[in-house]
Amino acid sequence: MDALSETLRVVRLVGAIFINARFTAPWCYQSPRADTVAPVLEPGAERVVIFHLITDGECYVEMANEPPVRLVAGDAIVFPQGDAHRMTSQPGLPPATGGRLDRVLARRPRQLDYGGGGPATRLVCGYLACDARLAGMLLTGLPPLVRVNVRGSNAGAWLEASVRYALAEARSPRPGGAGVLSKLAEVLFIEVLRLYMNEQSEGRTGWLAGVGDRVVGAALNAMHKNPAHAWSLDELARTASSSRSVLAERFQQLVGSSPMQYLTQWRMLLAANLLSRSNAPLASIAEDVGYQTDTAFSRAFRREYGAPPAAWRRSQTMRVQA
Repeated sequence: MDALSETLRVVRLVGAIFINARFTAPWCYQSPRADTVAPVLEPGAERVVIFHLITDGECYVEMANEPPVRLVAGDAIVFPQGDAHRMTSQPGLPPATGGRLDRVLARRPRQLDYGGGGPATRLVCGYLACDARLAGMLLTGLPPLVRVNVRGSNAGAWLEASVRYALAEARSPRPGGAGVLSKLAEVLFIEVLRLYMNEQSEGRTGWLAGVGDRVVGAALNAMHKNPAHAWSLDELARTASSSRSVLAERFQQLVGSSPMQYLTQWRMLLAANLLSRSNAPLASIAEDVGYQTDTAFSRAFRREYGAPPAAWRRSQTMRVQA
């Protein structure tokens, strides 16, 4: 399994498509920072990422200190850092009364239809909730706004058709519609990341840039495929068909840490995932992530999370129950 697939498996995304909107010009709505609407969208979520898919027409997205970005049908946009933004039929419009996303969500609509009666734009709004540390790793280095056009991908037509169908199903009395929308939100988000990786230009940094790099990507894939292996820099360099110095330099440049530091961080993320999702004994988890003794594992986990594994597991159980 490649590094992106393995990370997405562990990230534990919880997605939903919450608004199917038809706006007629002129229109504008304001979305505050994602962390301010997270309690409404997904209570208890550590991190929420908001996305929009334009299905018909065109519009603009505005962000502070950035020029407006024109969006057309098929464009999907994601706000990796959860920045506040405006969606509007034309730049410079004030948001409509009651047009703040948090206030709209408080009414729990499934369908929105408003505006001035001019040209129509249809868009779908959704979100993904995920673990803050894993999201931080996955999304680090990304710009405030990620935009791709899904109609340029093999999955694009299927995704758009599926979203339309699932939204129609969600309004029907048949059970399961919300579950289908949740899975589609996850698939759409993953497709956006994949398309963005394919479109990356020179000079970008971050974890996704590392995955797309020939040398760093090979090392990441090896560590993610077998995290319990006693990797050394020499062995990782051989796996990546590179020298130690080239691998270390490129890894630091793109990912922001050394390969061995990254391996420790990934092992601890895997351990935290196992601690919070299973009742496996600590010795078993330690072995699964590459530690031969409980003592070494506990020391490494405490450095990363600020608490021993057993105490951290109890705190997570109490947080879920609260």
